[in-house]
Amino acid sequence: MSILNVEHLTHGFGDRQIFDDVSFRLLSGEHIGLVGANGEGKSTFMNIITGKLSPDEGKVEWSKRVRAGYLDQHTVLTKGQTVRDVLKTAFDYLFEMEQEMNDLYMSMGDPDVDENTMNARMEEAGTLQDLLTAHDFYMIDAKIDEVARALGLTDLGLDRDVTELSGGQRTKVLLAKLLLEKPEILLLDEPTNYLDREHIVWLQRYLQNYENAFILISHDIPFLNSVINLIYHMENHKLDRYVGDYDDFIKVYEMRKAQHEAAYQKQQQEIAQLKDFVARNKARISTRNMAMSRQKKLDNMELIEKQVERVKPEFDFHLGRTPGRFLFETKGLVIGYDTPLSKPLDFVMERKEKVLLTGANGIGKTTLLKSLLGLIPPLEGQIEKDPYMQIGYFEQEMSQDVDTTCIEEIWNEFPSWDQREVRAALARCGLTSKHIESRIRVLSGGEQAKVRLCKLMNRDSNILVLDEPTNHLDVDAKDELKRALMEYNGSILMVCHEPEFYEGLATRVIDCSRWTTKLV
Repeated sequence: MSILNVEHLTHGFGDRQIFDDVSFRLLSGEHIGLVGANGEGKSTFMNIITGKLSPDEGKVEWSKRVRAGYLDQHTVLTKGQTVRDVLKTAFDYLFEMEQEMNDLYMSMGDPDVDENTMNARMEEAGTLQDLLTAHDFYMIDAKIDEVARALGLTDLGLDRDVTELSGGQRTKVLLAKLLLEKPEILLLDEPTNYLDREHIVWLQRYLQNYENAFILISHDIPFLNSVINLIYHMENHKLDRYVGDYDDFIKVYEMRKAQHEAAYQKQQQEIAQLKDFVARNKARISTRNMAMSRQKKLDNMELIEKQVERVKPEFDFHLGRTPGRFLFETKGLVIGYDTPLSKPLDFVMERKEKVLLTGANGIGKTTLLKSLLGLIPPLEGQIEKDPYMQIGYFEQEMSQDVDTTCIEEIWNEFPSWDQREVRAALARCGLTSKHIESRIRVLSGGEQAKVRLCKLMNRDSNILVLDEPTNHLDVDAKDELKRALMEYNGSILMVCHEPEFYEGLATRVIDCSRWTTKLV
């Protein structure tokens, strides 16, 4: 049964085309991976089908009584709400059903109600009671505890105010709420970005056994492969369907691309031969008819378009001067804001090390980075830094208040450059002219990350401090970033939750959960 139909969808931002006459159909139980390079429109597609964005043309039709659940990381959480309160809102429709049932039972106490009305109300109340039982209404608390434990929320504390949570913890709460809702279709936009490895494994099992449909955007290929059975690929304003997992898609995609290129080259050769024949024979009376026939064939030929190759990034970090042997050395360092997040830390990092910080979200990995960089003061202890460090810092997220274009953003950073140099630097990071002229705030998360990497790689550095650099990056960009970091001869201090990315790159992996003052 079809639960979602998208017909003749066309959409763009200004003169930047995103979709051109795209159609899509979702059937009950399909597990779809929505893939494509950064900026091809995956998140825009999600916003259109959920009604958050109106398309320029086309229509979106949902089946009646279908509940769709969307993991929206920008949902506002209200101060005073606990984690448990937010999770309980997943069952609001059941609580409303219970209230309706209770109102019916209360109304039966009215002595003026006739027998037929009483029987009708009893029957309706019984139906509601059966529905509540079928939806496990009386096991809500047990369900909440099960999902909360699986995603690590129990360790956070279900009575904790949600406004005290970190970005990663907040995403976990929203994901848990969505899974508890168990809608007919799940819409997941990069759900693993803020999850720890053990929670990714649990989500993987959950989606493998999910009987309803879902659409998943993810650049984590092993995770994607393990849970989906269909791929929809976005490229050049189109949406194409492939049966199988991501690996199956790549094989067919590369084969189709090769066939298309061969057909294009063959047609170009034929066109050249026909044009040559026409040019040589149109003036001769004896061959004029043959030349006109060839010209007619040329005029009526349906041209095969040349494939537009996707721009791939090329990262290269400029190495600065050589620092001293010890870059960071802490003694009794306690990090945190109002309350401590760590025990006293004695941490030493030497030149040339590539150190990876792991551990659950919220235990203070980002706080440690900011404390070492001097962006926030430590609660206790000392930090000694080499005076000759040239630090390149990549923050986890970019401010959404930025209202500059890509060109302006880089020009502000490198005012001595001319426009050609700015455009060339952004192009090396995989951004096209359409992206370069767009405002930062309308770009995808991956495109914004590439703008920040552009700043980073054009400054001399001898240590890179990277906070979740792979979040939002597409497959090509992640592969290229890993290659560039492997070749970088400076030091690296990095937070990352993807073993596939940091394995073979990190020379030392530190589990930060050993430092924390509490379980999170």
